[in-house]
Amino acid sequence: MHDICTRADIETFLRRFYDRALVDDTIGFIFTDVARLDLEEHLPIIADFWESVLFGAGNYHRNPMVVHRALHDALEGGLTKQHFDRWIAIFSDTLHKNYCGGVTDDAEQKAIAIANGMQAVLIAARG
Repeated sequence: MHDICTRADIETFLRRFYDRALVDDTIGFIFTDVARLDLEEHLPIIADFWESVLFGAGNYHRNPMVVHRALHDALEGGLTKQHFDRWIAIFSDTLHKNYCGGVTDDAEQKAIAIANGMQAVLIAARG
């Protein structure tokens, strides 16, 4: 195994992550039924996000909170701690089954921080 070093590594990781997430019993329906995710359209966008987060590429110019707030509002009961915890578990497990190193560890820590931050804002807004 090697560290995440390139955009191609990010894209490969994301495909593997979504292969698992889309069929997951806890969160799969959010992608397929609520977001109606078109994976081929979404992958370049989310790869831009992670390339910017991990390598400072600066090629992501959207606000991820807007998309997640819309999902939260569209989902009966909203996105829950269980949803975020499952997302993190699949993300981390997929990451560490395929990569190892400093950038990989950084990706995991940033994913956890992003998920926790979104969760705090979205759940507080429902409050």
